[in-house]
Amino acid sequence: VQLQASGGGLVQAGGSLRLSCAASGRGFIGTDMGWFRQAPGKEREFVAGISWTGGITFYANSVRGRFTISRDNAKNTVYLQMNSLKPEDTAVYYCAAGGGGRSEQNYDYWAQGTLVTVSS
Repeated sequence: VQLQASGGGLVQAGGSLRLSCAASGRGFIGTDMGWFRQAPGKEREFVAGISWTGGITFYANSVRGRFTISRDNAKNTVYLQMNSLKPEDTAVYYCAAGGGGRSEQNYDYWAQGTLVTVSS
């Protein structure tokens, strides 16, 4: 599976962005997906995950209620809708494919990051 993330940018606090992660190659169907982020000077952290059917979603406490993960298996794409953005959401965001869960060790394939900057 090859992954390409897009949709990052500069937004004011309180605004919204939608990140996309397009997959190519074999294996998107049947593969759980996740979004992670890494803020400057911090370790990469889990943001949201989704099962391969889309029927199970789960979030980090810091984004629950503001972010929504979804996927369109017909388009081989997973999305992260981010609302009510805060300056502390500023980070490079990565999508990943693999066994699912909250640990990055569970994921085998990673996209390049897309930078999200939230200004106050």
